[in-house]
Amino acid sequence: MKHRGRHRRRRRGRALRAALTGAALALTGAATMISASQATMADDPGALKPLTSAAETGALRLTEHRVPGAWLDRLSSAMGDPVGVDTVLDSADRTLREAADCTSEEREALPVSPAATRAYCWDDGDTAGWRPGAVTTSGDAEEDGRWGAHRVVLSAWARDDATPGGGLARVSFVDADDPDHLSYTSALLAVPVDGGQDYRGLDSPVSGMVWYQDKLLVTTGAGDREALYAYDMDRVQRATTRADAVGRVPGGWAANGHRYVLPAVATYRLSAADGAARPGAISLDRGTVPASLVASERVSADGDRPARLWRYAFSPDPARSGLPAADSAGHVDALEAYETGAAEVGGVLSHRPAGADRPDWYLGRAAGGREGRGALWRQDTEGARVAECGADRSQRCWSGPAGSLSYWAQTGEVWSQSGRMLFALPLRSIEEALH
Repeated sequence: MKHRGRHRRRRRGRALRAALTGAALALTGAATMISASQATMADDPGALKPLTSAAETGALRLTEHRVPGAWLDRLSSAMGDPVGVDTVLDSADRTLREAADCTSEEREALPVSPAATRAYCWDDGDTAGWRPGAVTTSGDAEEDGRWGAHRVVLSAWARDDATPGGGLARVSFVDADDPDHLSYTSALLAVPVDGGQDYRGLDSPVSGMVWYQDKLLVTTGAGDREALYAYDMDRVQRATTRADAVGRVPGGWAANGHRYVLPAVATYRLSAADGAARPGAISLDRGTVPASLVASERVSADGDRPARLWRYAFSPDPARSGLPAADSAGHVDALEAYETGAAEVGGVLSHRPAGADRPDWYLGRAAGGREGRGALWRQDTEGARVAECGADRSQRCWSGPAGSLSYWAQTGEVWSQSGRMLFALPLRSIEEALH
């Protein structure tokens, strides 16, 4: 039985690689149709410019506000004891399809160069009306790449029904132990209110997400005064009814039909300074001591100022596990910051190769107001490089709606999400494409 299972996985692996290779070749052919005028998304963003003045770095400050423990305890007392990630994964009842079983339209969201080596598409019925957001993994959470016994991918989704307070956000917990069979279930992101006697849904898209230690940090959109929300992965609450409502309802607790809800444990408010920077994409960098939260803001292609990249330190205090380092006033200040000429940044990574004296910054850039593919850049303080594809060496080779980037150090893979596709590729292939 073990031999048959192994052969079956090998056959499926060959089929998957063939599908991805075929998709990449087809997309590369399509890329050659892009004219020279379309191929250049924007001018070369050039070298990163360090920001060092107090005014420049002060605009990056966040202020922490912890949700009172009594609120969280009151909520748990009413809803029942919290559960952990293992419990959520044990109830996974949805399945991601491998790339070979995805439609050609779905696979069009995959990057052309560098190409994905693993790709999956989401359950149609479960994701209808929801927009994909950021991705993070248990490779961020723990140094061994596992949460307990599991390898886990977390995927954010948002819904907006165009009414005030009508937006919702959720996180799908993907059991990634078996790469041939990814199953998942989802938890609604919520915010405690009324002293912990109720909760509301997080009314925001999630363009950035990092799971570090026992905390999940997510970004929010421009309509929210808070820039980041923090969630405790050991405080997942069970909903007691599958009603479409959110919060306390007659007879129990609802989470828009989801089985689980995650209540926020802290928020991080933007600086009151002029030009305050809102984190858009975020990722984890374990190459610093302590580990750091990398952030970028999204400035439109027709904006009148450059975008900024920066990082915050995570706290080494065990009592603040998974949270950014803050001073006695709750201020979270940037460790370093740069100005970049890159617009429409949808994903950011900072990674220092072995033996290098400085990190490289990888930026996934969306196509701006135009339909089509994005671009993948690498920047440092000396210059920038872009991945190219097709006979005309187009820069538009990355996924269309450029999503967040998450580096899983234990496997050497970068995970991202675009359209209805969740995909991964080796960081090594990204480095080679940018030489």
